[in-house]
Amino acid sequence: MVTTAALVLAALAFGVFVALNGLNPLEVYAVLYLGAFGTSLSIEATLTQAAPLMLTALCTAIPARAGLLVIGGEGALVVGGVAAVLGGVALAQAPAGAATVGVLLAGALGGALWVSLPGALKHWRGVNETIATLLLNYIAVAILNHLVSGPIRDFAVSLKPTSWSIPATAMIGTIPGLRVHWGMVFGFVACVLAYVLLRQTTFGFSVAVLGGNLRAAQMVGLPIGRLTLAVCALGGAAAGLAGAIEVAAVHGAASSSLAAGFGYAGILVAFLARHHPLAIVLCAVLVGGISASGGLLQRRFDMSDAATLVFQGMIFLCVLASHSFGGRLRLLRGSGGAA
Repeated sequence: MVTTAALVLAALAFGVFVALNGLNPLEVYAVLYLGAFGTSLSIEATLTQAAPLMLTALCTAIPARAGLLVIGGEGALVVGGVAAVLGGVALAQAPAGAATVGVLLAGALGGALWVSLPGALKHWRGVNETIATLLLNYIAVAILNHLVSGPIRDFAVSLKPTSWSIPATAMIGTIPGLRVHWGMVFGFVACVLAYVLLRQTTFGFSVAVLGGNLRAAQMVGLPIGRLTLAVCALGGAAAGLAGAIEVAAVHGAASSSLAAGFGYAGILVAFLARHHPLAIVLCAVLVGGISASGGLLQRRFDMSDAATLVFQGMIFLCVLASHSFGGRLRLLRGSGGAA
């Protein structure tokens, strides 16, 4: 209920923003819907945008279950994409199925190792995981730019620095009957598996105890370090898999296009879904629809394509405010009940 109210408030704020720019908010909302869900083409574009958002949202949602605020999805996605390229080149002579699996596993492993680093720093050195993962995002992009500018650059591509291409046998096609790549299915399955792991297993219960009360987790003898590393690695693997899919299904190589903001948008999706893995699927489709409608808004109203980012930012602010308000409301009710 609180999340719904936050979405309504964000829509009203965006309407005011649009009106101040001399446009009719109702017409803009209609075009937003048309660009996101109005036609089969727009639905396919929305689902394509939603695919990486599901996986990068898990990079925040899974560690959040253990009380960690990880915002390193962008960096893990970039590292996963680079690892996928290296894995694809190494498996150039492998059969089609094996090459594809190798590329995806390489991306997931790269992302897992990347986010495990701040998890280890958090547990053994007390480094704040939010700051660490944010800084690692910039380091990952810097590494990407360095690699595609020289060490792994394909000099046959002259328009912009681009890495070697992965072999055609490692590429991922589209779902039959749709112009949506299989990354959508991977994202959905990952969210279902995350739900089962975190909500239906003893591992998930241990993670919930850790996230609920660190002192209680220590008293019952839970392996704090291993659980911290595990949730960070799982979240990083999801975002790394998103990067591998972007390479294997969209770009075919690594370039600055990998750092397209999917990791940061995944943070919004995770908070909008309140870190619930199944709710992430619906929230990713919603945010993906907003992103997919940006081009249509630009053509119809001559608005900047960044207008959709403004809308997403308003949603994020309203969702954060709703979390804070909801927490204070529960505190007030609890103190009232105690009195």
